[in-house]
Amino acid sequence: MRWLFLLLIVLNVFYYVWHQQEAPLRAKDVTPLSLYRGSQQDIRLLSEAAGNGRIEEGVARQQCLFLGGFSDEDSIIRLQQRLSAMKVNAQSAPKDAAGSGFWLTVTPEGQRLLGDQQLQNLSKEFNELKHKIMLCEGVAPAE
Repeated sequence: MRWLFLLLIVLNVFYYVWHQQEAPLRAKDVTPLSLYRGSQQDIRLLSEAAGNGRIEEGVARQQCLFLGGFSDEDSIIRLQQRLSAMKVNAQSAPKDAAGSGFWLTVTPEGQRLLGDQQLQNLSKEFNELKHKIMLCEGVAPAE
């Protein structure tokens, strides 16, 4: 049993020495990012492209505020009543418009009445409340 233990120690020492003699791996040369960016510098977000005055197809796309994300319809009705008390025009959004759950669409005119402070107050009042700013008519053009 002692001989087996000594053999394992000798093999470990041999493996350690052999492993240390291998040349350390060199770091791979990294190509600068500026060489890759040459052809991609003209990529812009859709919102940035519209801001430069280039509005595609001559149609101005309006953005609406979507409020909701509730799992039950009762909460969305209470939110709509709360928004009408604040004189904010909100309508029920189609089921698939903003994602899963029940959502309200706030028009751009009503969106001006809702600031960050009002959205925070509504979030405190309605626990599940989420808000998104998306195109009113959707991404795909109507044909």
